[in-house]
Amino acid sequence: RRSGQYTMNHDHSKKPPDGASFDRSGSQDSLDELSMDDYWKELENIHETRGNNHEERVALVVKEPDEGELEEEWLKEAGLSNLFGESSGDSLESVVFLSTLTRTQKAAVEKRVETVTQTMRKKNKQHQIPDVRDIFRVQNDSQGKVCDRSEASAAGTSENKNETQDGTKGPNLAPGREEQNSPAEDASCSDTDINLEISFAEQAANLKDSSTGRTCKGGGGDTLLPNFRLPKDKTGTTKIGDLAPQDMKKVYSLALIELTALYDVLGTEFKQQKAVKIKTKDSGLFGVPLSVLLEQDQKKVPGTKIPLIFQKLIAQIEEATLETEGLLRIPGVATRVKGLCQELEAKFYEGTFNWENVKQHDAASLLKLFIRELPQPLLTVEYLKAFQDVQSLPTRKQQLQALNLLVLLLPEANRDTLKVLLEFLQRVIDHRDKNKMTLKNVAMVMAPNLFTSHGFGSKTMEQSEFVMAAGTANVMRFMIQYQKLLWTIPKFIVNQVRKQNTETQKKEKKDKAMKKLLKKMAYDREKHEKQEKTPNDADVPRGVIRVQAPHLSKVSMAIQLTEELKAGDIVARFLSQKSGTVQALKKEEVFLYEIGGNIGERCLDDDTYMKDLYQLNPNAEWVIKSKQS
Repeated sequence: RRSGQYTMNHDHSKKPPDGASFDRSGSQDSLDELSMDDYWKELENIHETRGNNHEERVALVVKEPDEGELEEEWLKEAGLSNLFGESSGDSLESVVFLSTLTRTQKAAVEKRVETVTQTMRKKNKQHQIPDVRDIFRVQNDSQGKVCDRSEASAAGTSENKNETQDGTKGPNLAPGREEQNSPAEDASCSDTDINLEISFAEQAANLKDSSTGRTCKGGGGDTLLPNFRLPKDKTGTTKIGDLAPQDMKKVYSLALIELTALYDVLGTEFKQQKAVKIKTKDSGLFGVPLSVLLEQDQKKVPGTKIPLIFQKLIAQIEEATLETEGLLRIPGVATRVKGLCQELEAKFYEGTFNWENVKQHDAASLLKLFIRELPQPLLTVEYLKAFQDVQSLPTRKQQLQALNLLVLLLPEANRDTLKVLLEFLQRVIDHRDKNKMTLKNVAMVMAPNLFTSHGFGSKTMEQSEFVMAAGTANVMRFMIQYQKLLWTIPKFIVNQVRKQNTETQKKEKKDKAMKKLLKKMAYDREKHEKQEKTPNDADVPRGVIRVQAPHLSKVSMAIQLTEELKAGDIVARFLSQKSGTVQALKKEEVFLYEIGGNIGERCLDDDTYMKDLYQLNPNAEWVIKSKQS
């Protein structure tokens, strides 16, 4: 966007040119005039509300980065800052991390390291500057070459697409195994199946090589979005929230590298934006950062993850009935909404606000106002542009894959709030026969609120922005339609996390062994380890796991693994052991967890086949507990 500065828009006449004769061919779907009308009307309502707002808000300035600065920031975000600068060196963590990357992921890292290196040489920084080839030498020796610079953006796919990633042992864990899959194999997968076992960037590279890439443009009706599905995974589907924080940090780094690799392969520029810090309100409801709101709310309701005002507004809309025609599309009365806004600011936390006075359309307008007035967009300054750019990816499947990775990159508060919003929008759409709000209508009305948030917008509207309008509405449609898929952590990323954990443990053991320890200490440690193992591992024959349930009446059970045994069966077996002394727990409140071995902690879905998972992580402990404990 021009000049790198987003300024507040107070021009109320922002409308398409007469007759709306602009060219919309650039958008993914040619959206009909009627549905685009909803978009422009919503934009007018937004500007009318802003016009009535007496206080000018500070514009959000997006900083234009210097040469190499973006790449340097990217490497820091990916947890690879020790590949350059003063801290440059062979950190165990980075060596292990790099060894688990796929070929396209490595190419994405190399490309950024090369840019940073060249920038540093230009600036004559007195740091040790590694040669980009050295960084991957260990992993690439057996391949005989490092990806060429010229190949980096295309991920160097054609020459070595059938090579396996070296240094990966065991079929279950090797994240690089995708490189053995020929494009034909991948293409044989149903077009509507989302393959989570193979890196998305590798799939795109294979598709590119085999020249079978088809673009999915055309029609905009609700029914025309493909019915994408996730094929069943015997080792269980991993959702956001199922993994321990230390593993989620690894997921974040891998998702960032994978998304960048995917955009590189598809020839789309991926740039994180950076907002200059602005002074924001440190209390109140509207125009307050999510983190500040949650801090306030957690004092009232400990553990709350969604702003209370946001929850209450949704509840207020639903209380009336979701069958109201034009719900979300018909605005509340602007002056009344403004008055309610001020009254809420004064009385909400005191509990003296009278919700009976709030009409349904006013509540819907307040909900949208809350989203728009966030000092930084719900989709974040860093990734708002990347969310918009999803529309330019060639296939719908790739658009969905990119959105999946972007959701993984959002801060927890933003992601949780977005999830509650999308679930609510789906409930509105479920009543479309009565309220006349189809998926497309809801997307049209909500897109301007998410994509032209406070401080984002410009005084003049160019043709390209009309194309963008249709595009963001399509991204909004995708997010609503496929929300369940978007909150899944791809299996290939979970496998890379497992691989990192395994390699780190191996290297740590090796380092310990290299230290010259006194025989006595070595003997004591061995003895201690044996003692530690005795209670759990003694008397547990092969093919049997010991499951602990500290909060249930039966605290431990040896379970024989069979081909068909699922996690849900084990939980049910424990819950059937009744006891009056233990608080009754409902089936939906407790889960089986996989803890340790090659994962920090993972909550298992009920359909996880235990024998398959045991083979993937034989050193794990198995514990039944509730999500809170």
